[in-house]
Amino acid sequence: MGLFRRGPKRDGRDAPRDPEFSFFSADEGTRFRAQVREAFAESGLEVTVYADVVTDSAGRQFGLANLAAVCHNDDRGPRSWSELVRQHVGMVLRTMDAPSALDTLPTEQIRAQLYPRVVGRDGFNPENFGYARPLAPGLYEIIALDLPESVMMLTDEALEPLGDVQYLRDQALYNLRGLPVEGHETVKDAEGMRFEVVLGDSFYTASRVLALDSVVRQVTGQQLTADGALVAMPFRHQLAFHAIHDAGMIPALNAMASFAASGYADTPGAISPYVYWWRDGTLTQLSDHDEDGEGLRIVVGDEFQELLERLVAKGQD
Repeated sequence: MGLFRRGPKRDGRDAPRDPEFSFFSADEGTRFRAQVREAFAESGLEVTVYADVVTDSAGRQFGLANLAAVCHNDDRGPRSWSELVRQHVGMVLRTMDAPSALDTLPTEQIRAQLYPRVVGRDGFNPENFGYARPLAPGLYEIIALDLPESVMMLTDEALEPLGDVQYLRDQALYNLRGLPVEGHETVKDAEGMRFEVVLGDSFYTASRVLALDSVVRQVTGQQLTADGALVAMPFRHQLAFHAIHDAGMIPALNAMASFAASGYADTPGAISPYVYWWRDGTLTQLSDHDEDGEGLRIVVGDEFQELLERLVAKGQD
């Protein structure tokens, strides 16, 4: 998975836009939904297609947002959509028709395949996840079961037979720390701005912010200081960080704010468009949208302001 995506050949932005998925033109949205309906029909299931979901005669619903974003971001453009849609529909139907892994796998195997997952508020229903741990406004930590073709986000009901939630969370974090770093790139410029990006196909790449200390050691060979780091988790396959040591944090903060907002837009598995201050496992949001929603702004509290002033003064000594 590359760090930056080049745009496929598509309808221009001046073409009428799809009302649900604005990254599609109206014609592209129509083509996408027709391919979804065709893929389900080829699998023997007639569905009714709506703007962002399809339903079958049994009332089951299949959301389209992630699949639409996958198609949108594929470098091959619309010629790849039919293949992507068929693969996705096949996976969804196999998963839904198969017995639940919670009923067929031994408890110890389930625990060995648990991972914590950081999710944003979009598409997340807190009512089913009472145990979810809030990380920052609009960010939650939940527990997921990793399966060969899917990831099952575990609800309160699903977790109850598996044991104490804190024990399961500790087990999931242990499993997360054992994952390899699939890829790493450094973003930098001629003026000395620098931050690191961990990326990979794993659905838990961004969630490694929960084990940031070990990730920083793996990637840089250094320990985090008490001042922590800047972090961004635009979508599930990327985690950006800048370990805080000096005033070089300031240009990194501005660059990471743009990076996070860009990576979040129109992306499958989107998590957050913001940059956060990570300190001893606590996340504090530092970037936000302007009041008009068109641009970005940096918002800092008293503690972070004190940190900035201390690092600037240190650099002047």
